[in-house]
Amino acid sequence: MPIEELDVLIVGAGVSGIGMACRLKTQCPDYSFAILERRQRIGGTWDLFRYPGVRSDSDMFTYAYRFRPWHDSKVLAAGETIRGYLADTAREHGIDRHIRFGLKIQRADWSSAQQRWTVTALTDPGGQSRSFRCRRLVLGTGYYNVDAGYLPDFPGIEHYTGTQVHPQQWPEGLDCRGRRVVIVGSGATAVTLLPALAEAGAQVTMLQRSPSYMVSLPSRDRLGALLGRVLPARWAAGLARKRFELLSRALYQASRRWPQRMRRLLLALTRRHLGGSADMRHFTPSYQPWDQRLCVVPDADLFKAVRSGRAEVVTDRIAGFDGTKVLLASGRTLQADVLVTATGLDVQMLGGMQVFVDGRAYAPQQHMLYKGVLFEDLPNFAWIVGYTNASWTLKADLAFDYLCRLYKHLDARGLAVATPHDARGCRLDGESIFGGLSSGYVQRAAGRMPRQGREQPWRVAHHFPTDRRLLQDEPIDDGVLRFEPQRADAGRPDNVTPLRRAA
Repeated sequence: MPIEELDVLIVGAGVSGIGMACRLKTQCPDYSFAILERRQRIGGTWDLFRYPGVRSDSDMFTYAYRFRPWHDSKVLAAGETIRGYLADTAREHGIDRHIRFGLKIQRADWSSAQQRWTVTALTDPGGQSRSFRCRRLVLGTGYYNVDAGYLPDFPGIEHYTGTQVHPQQWPEGLDCRGRRVVIVGSGATAVTLLPALAEAGAQVTMLQRSPSYMVSLPSRDRLGALLGRVLPARWAAGLARKRFELLSRALYQASRRWPQRMRRLLLALTRRHLGGSADMRHFTPSYQPWDQRLCVVPDADLFKAVRSGRAEVVTDRIAGFDGTKVLLASGRTLQADVLVTATGLDVQMLGGMQVFVDGRAYAPQQHMLYKGVLFEDLPNFAWIVGYTNASWTLKADLAFDYLCRLYKHLDARGLAVATPHDARGCRLDGESIFGGLSSGYVQRAAGRMPRQGREQPWRVAHHFPTDRRLLQDEPIDDGVLRFEPQRADAGRPDNVTPLRRAA
């Protein structure tokens, strides 16, 4: 099969990939591009995760694209609703016809002689190889393994005889009504599953090694709905986006500046929601707020489930299994017809593909990110990665615009290649781009993630105003990016189809 050549190749048809393609379509309209997506539908995360109650844990006003505002009053949307929003966005911008479904990326090879990336993918299912060539490569794959989540080595798990399921591979048709369900974990997934399963008629126990901070958020934005009646829809949506962006940033910054005060406040709110229905030791973390992500509880649904008696939260460790019994270190036994291992993500870099530059393997964990978007010493290669302490899309939106600005800068000056290079020795070997988070998936992935730098533009700040300045205001040619002109001899082999401009 001939190699298809494109100006830009995007990997992933989720939030990052669809957003990048939409900005290309409007800001670089003459570019040819394609999106390679392993699954058979648009949505990425929101097509993969299908467990009961799956929803956003960021508000939709900042999670939605800036160029396509969220007009619903629903603050936290269901997974299928978000997938529909992405599909509608792709269709409205004519992006859907640029997606190549069922392709799993294997490797990407940069040729300095040809100033091109060659990307190899396998059809899924089938395993047939397909190749693409592009001037610029953009990854919208996130940073976790879509094939499997993280699963600890539980002692004696071979003796468990009930139904075991990981939320990342939730089986279609699993009915938990009238069954005893034990959810192992205390993160966002467990906090989402508990009220959803209890509402569906299960008797639920959330078994955690240590508690997480939980904060209740109204499921609907009443102020935004009121403003929407008197203001143009776009104005009302813009105000809602700004309000929630400032709110999330203020909550994070207050937690870092006044951790003890914020700890007392969050625990007091939790105590009030529980109304004496549970022992607060199961809701009192040992760490400070925002050392790990806060778990959002819409309309206090988890607390209501606990108060109703349909659910409980237990802090203990697994000592073993006996049939459908979970044996705990304290000596207590939990009945588990269904064991849900909401034990977290398995972090995976670059969508699992191998990257080579002129035949040499590239190791991302040995390099830094430039402005949180481009890889050090990797030509014409971008990675869209969002915030850990705010909405993913707040950062992604900035990255989309920056990349389009970079591409237009190159084209206007007859340049073909942009490569960030650290000439000052800024790398900090002991610190990854996740910064100070102590979450389990962060600690497990410490040796796989790109490194932090000691100064900008090599620090991933996780701070919207800083990133807005770096990506929108600072000049493209900043002395850190190295540019190469178009080479006259950077031709294409005979089996490559010619560049096709975007429709």
